[in-house]
Amino acid sequence: MTDAALRAPEHEDSPSGLAFAVSAYFLWGFLPLYMKALAHISPAEVVAHRIVWSVPFALVVLILLRRTSDIRAALASPKMILMAATTAAFISVNWGLYVWSIVSGHAIEAALGYYINPLFSVLLGAIILREKLKRLQWIAIGVAAAGVIVLTVTAGKAPWVALGMTFTWGTYALLKRRLPIGPNQGFLLEVLILLPFALIYLAKLMLSGESHFGGTSFDTLMLLGLGAVTAGPLMLYANGAKRLRLSTIAILQYIAPTMIFLTAVFIFGEPFGTARAVAFPLIWASVVIYLFSIFRRTR
Repeated sequence: MTDAALRAPEHEDSPSGLAFAVSAYFLWGFLPLYMKALAHISPAEVVAHRIVWSVPFALVVLILLRRTSDIRAALASPKMILMAATTAAFISVNWGLYVWSIVSGHAIEAALGYYINPLFSVLLGAIILREKLKRLQWIAIGVAAAGVIVLTVTAGKAPWVALGMTFTWGTYALLKRRLPIGPNQGFLLEVLILLPFALIYLAKLMLSGESHFGGTSFDTLMLLGLGAVTAGPLMLYANGAKRLRLSTIAILQYIAPTMIFLTAVFIFGEPFGTARAVAFPLIWASVVIYLFSIFRRTR
């Protein structure tokens, strides 16, 4: 069956799209458990392995889909490489912040970043793409901003990890929309661009005796698995998003941060605190307002 045949009509959700998207978000929701098992390895080394082992995984997927010709054409285009290099820079920083937040006991901030991100993307659309926002959407952005201000004032500092993750992922998503290549092909192009830097860094670690790869069987297998846990959900999401309505994706995207939040509090035992007890309800309220605005618009 062709890709076009699987795509849902504009105002309908396809079962395959729902399966793809839900699978991606649940995998992202469980990802902190995987990363926590690598807490004894530096975030930089983990990110480097995410890049290296994503390449063969993504390449095999494209070979099976018979889409490798797009990659060859993209590698011959300096403009395409420059655009992909920009998106690759943002996604690599986002990965670094995410891994650091999980292994250093700041998973709640990672959840906060993913809660805020859709609203930040809406704001970017209004400012850069000149998209017209409804009143409820502006209210949602304002309520979320109030939550961030509460955290900043109470804690004495801004939640920089959450804001950094929001900014890097939101900007990545915006630039990704302008990349004239399919999402799966674009992901492979990004990790191919990052691959030389990752290999140089890992070679440096091996020469200095600081590499964890090849040390124990557990570390080696977990680092090898980073390719699947990185590329797999991204590709599932890319295939699900084009088969679902905007309102459906809007709801599903909150599966992952909710799972991350619950994992951080009840499994990792991270302190919630008074400031977060005030700020998070504000963030959740902004999410409800945002989702309601989407439903009202689509109806």
